[in-house]
Amino acid sequence: MTTFAFSSLSLNPQLLSNLDSLGYTAMTPIQAKSLPLILNGDDVVGQGKTGSGKTAAFGLGLLQKLDVKRFRVQALVLCPTRELADQVAKELRRLGRSIDNIKILTLCGGMPFGPQINSLEHGAHIVVGTPGRIEEHLGKGTLKLDAVHTFVLDEADRMLDMGFQPSLDAIIDYIPDQRQTLLFSATFPEEIQAMAERVMDKPVIVKVESTHDSDSIEQIFFQVKDGERLTALRLLLLRYRPDSAVIFCNTKIECREVAVELQNQGFSVLALHGDLEQKERDQTLVRFANKSVSVLVATDVAARGLDIDALDAVINFHIPRDLDVHTHRIGRTGRAGSKGIACTLFSDKERHKLAKLEEYLGQKIEAAPLPSASLINEPTYKAPMATLQIDGGKKQKVRPGDILGALTGGDDGLSGDDVGKIQIYDNWSFVAIRRREIKSALRKLAQGKMKGRSFRVRQLGD
Repeated sequence: MTTFAFSSLSLNPQLLSNLDSLGYTAMTPIQAKSLPLILNGDDVVGQGKTGSGKTAAFGLGLLQKLDVKRFRVQALVLCPTRELADQVAKELRRLGRSIDNIKILTLCGGMPFGPQINSLEHGAHIVVGTPGRIEEHLGKGTLKLDAVHTFVLDEADRMLDMGFQPSLDAIIDYIPDQRQTLLFSATFPEEIQAMAERVMDKPVIVKVESTHDSDSIEQIFFQVKDGERLTALRLLLLRYRPDSAVIFCNTKIECREVAVELQNQGFSVLALHGDLEQKERDQTLVRFANKSVSVLVATDVAARGLDIDALDAVINFHIPRDLDVHTHRIGRTGRAGSKGIACTLFSDKERHKLAKLEEYLGQKIEAAPLPSASLINEPTYKAPMATLQIDGGKKQKVRPGDILGALTGGDDGLSGDDVGKIQIYDNWSFVAIRRREIKSALRKLAQGKMKGRSFRVRQLGD
């Protein structure tokens, strides 16, 4: 029988005693699954949300191996934002407070560079930081990582979302190949899998929640008259108010018509179909992926390659012609341990398709009543984020860290939690900002400088 007590682990007695004094007795699921592997020296990919206890999992692992008499950087923890780096450093200090003379240093953008250099000159055992600032210190030679034995990527999916892949690749070149690499992520998209394969040695994957199964998707079918589909669609959006929903249409014409109608009704919506030019497609995908647009109306062909994890809802405007397509569509929701909703509208004319779908799914389909018609009078809702386009990109040597630093630096800087995905293209960049902070972000970027120069900035859409 598996025991979940910290005392069952072969941890340093000082660490165990401190855990006891902190009231840490039983391990959380992610700790119970990952800590024995981490202490064994394995490379580990851990999938778990914020609050699952992953900081203690990797923290105890790196503290166990620390040699405090050796005053060199032995562990590096990368985090997507300054706020998270500060939280992680604080927790590591609590976990390691029974170890004499341990020094944990935080290196993040948006903070003065000079004092960080002074702190590094005095030495540190553990460095916690954001990718942009760590890369900057490495480039200037003020940070040495040749003694690192434990490398941690915390909230790796968020770091990739924020465009830090090039910085991560550059940092890894400075770390010895003979190391333990621990990667923690709330979601497990293909980019994370590819990264794990590239930078880790035979990683063991630990998941503490199902990422996608039939229990995580609530399928609901609604019978409508053909002339009432758009009204039914509006009712569903107003009832569930999803931050991210894809409405699948069977034709390009229908896709355009549905998007225009929803836009006229005040919804935050864009269309994705085969007639879009590449630039339009890029901007549409950027704004939907970063939650600046809540509703995407798409055809199946155009939605191929749409890598959006954890959609709140999928709505089938019609039952698709191909029943395999139905399964593929609804499988885009209910990922990453969250509950997803898949709604399908059908009319009397589609009864034959419904019968085939019942046979295909192996279940009887009962039509649910549509939400109350009174919802039509409810106000529509805005997407949580808005997108800024910066007229500078890879060719102007603009990096995600430059944008993040410009936004979060200074006394009037934004919180890192108000900054979403950052995507860099050749000659422009996109950054998602919490909608309530959009004016502040525009002002910071318009008045500030990146790479010693000013760039034109504008908001996309409303």
